[in-house]
Amino acid sequence: MNRRSMAIVVVISIAAAVGIFFSFQRPGGKGNAVTSGSGAVSSLLFEAKNLEAQGNFLASSNIYKRLIGEFPNSREVLDWQKKLESMNIKLLFLPVITPRSIEYEIKPGDSLEKIARGYKTTPELIAKSNNIFGDKIFPGKKIKVWTAPFSIVVDKSGNTLILKSEEEIIKTYVVATGTNNITPVGTFKIIEKIVSPTWYKGGKGIPAGSPENILGSRWMGLDREGYGIHGTTDPKTLGSQVTAGCVRMANQDVEELYIIVPKGTEVTIVD
Repeated sequence: MNRRSMAIVVVISIAAAVGIFFSFQRPGGKGNAVTSGSGAVSSLLFEAKNLEAQGNFLASSNIYKRLIGEFPNSREVLDWQKKLESMNIKLLFLPVITPRSIEYEIKPGDSLEKIARGYKTTPELIAKSNNIFGDKIFPGKKIKVWTAPFSIVVDKSGNTLILKSEEEIIKTYVVATGTNNITPVGTFKIIEKIVSPTWYKGGKGIPAGSPENILGSRWMGLDREGYGIHGTTDPKTLGSQVTAGCVRMANQDVEELYIIVPKGTEVTIVD
């Protein structure tokens, strides 16, 4: 072998070695799993944020679901879950058709109440997600209607209320539950919904808006007499076991939940 041939062989060998080295450093290379994971996370987060900035919340939320599923041990997973829950609520309240909703064409004789009953949702959610103000609707107009059932899980140990749809977490809320763990455990249903509820104390009715009315701005009564989910005039108590047995929420949270869940929604309370 002459000198020229030997030089070519050396150059080829060095190039191959460099290529192998860098293949192990790239995302997907076998030599650096941490770098690979970090690179994938950064890329997915960049894409999710861009999609969110463009208003494509559905595609962005799908990326956050992927991040949570593929990197469950990441230190950022709780931040991703919060971001996902925020977008879940945005998608609920926007006229964007999602896998759990349909496009419905309003028919003569329809009302928001009638459509809501037919799909086991709430007229408030239909109105909110379609920017409808008042009760007037027009035949032929196409609107978004949520079709998947909701359920609620109240975890007394963490004082949290979890809104779910088909086992997927939609949003987690901080709540207050009963003193000395007295909030009953079991599976119940929402049977009553009241805006601006009156609280009765010692036979006296205390109107909504009064600082003495502990029910806040909304009441959702359960099929266990005397128990329900309601707002509060004392938000600093949230996250504690301080109530007479009911589940207490911030007013803005209970108002949001009131829009979303219909009568008949299952509420499971666990220790």
